[in-house]
Amino acid sequence: MQILDGKALAQKIEEKVSLGAKELKAATGRVPGLAVILVGHDPASQAYVGMKKKACDRAGFYSVTHEMPDDISQDAIIKTIEMMNKNPNIDGILIQLPLPKHIDTTKILEVVAPTKDVDGFHPYNVGRLVTGLDGFVPCTPLGVMELLAEYNIDPKGKNCCVVGASNIVGKPMAALLLNANATVEICHIFTDDLKKHTLNADIILVGAGVINLIKEDMVKEDAIVIDIGINRATDGRLVGDVDYDAVAPKTSYITPVPGGVGPMTIAMLLSNTLKAAQIHAQEENSF
Repeated sequence: MQILDGKALAQKIEEKVSLGAKELKAATGRVPGLAVILVGHDPASQAYVGMKKKACDRAGFYSVTHEMPDDISQDAIIKTIEMMNKNPNIDGILIQLPLPKHIDTTKILEVVAPTKDVDGFHPYNVGRLVTGLDGFVPCTPLGVMELLAEYNIDPKGKNCCVVGASNIVGKPMAALLLNANATVEICHIFTDDLKKHTLNADIILVGAGVINLIKEDMVKEDAIVIDIGINRATDGRLVGDVDYDAVAPKTSYITPVPGGVGPMTIAMLLSNTLKAAQIHAQEENSF
């Protein structure tokens, strides 16, 4: 059993991005800029935004956070996004989810300019991902693919079981694996007999938000297990969706929580923002 160390890889990617940002600034004068919209006072969201801000600082990016109250109107959020769409210093716009219930999340995500959609949630970028075209890919599944590549794990021809069908993780994860020529099954809350599907999988990728959902008897010998879940246990520990202690000995590779997929998400956000800045610099210099 080998641990897939997302923390170490994320550091390598961050260093590469930092170098890319310096080169971009030297060549064009442009500093990659990321804007974050944070609505309300959810402690987890505030913590994530804080981590993203620190990562931007380390990479030499310009970053700004628009903090808004819980009861802000949808129109006010839309106006702020439209302002950032027009701001030439902003390369990436990130909407910290979840948004309050009175806000239409789909509508808000659609307002973000596709060229600044560094989270890869705009329907334009989703369509490009599904059809195998270049665009912005959601950071968490993109981070998983980078992690697999780092350890020379090729999904081609492998049976992959994606547990969880969210627009943020499950669906784009399945599309990336399909684009990599894997055979993909997607399981979700309505799947009958989850174990039947996971036992057949060479690679299990789970992001359902359920502690210990994947147990030892649901995993075949030498399977690869990617735990995308992040949950707070009753004793305060951060844990994933996999019963790690019981499952790990059966696997050939497994991601820990924390220290697996989590750090990769922020690393890919930096990578996507640098990519957006490079595209914008190219567009400016072509005039």
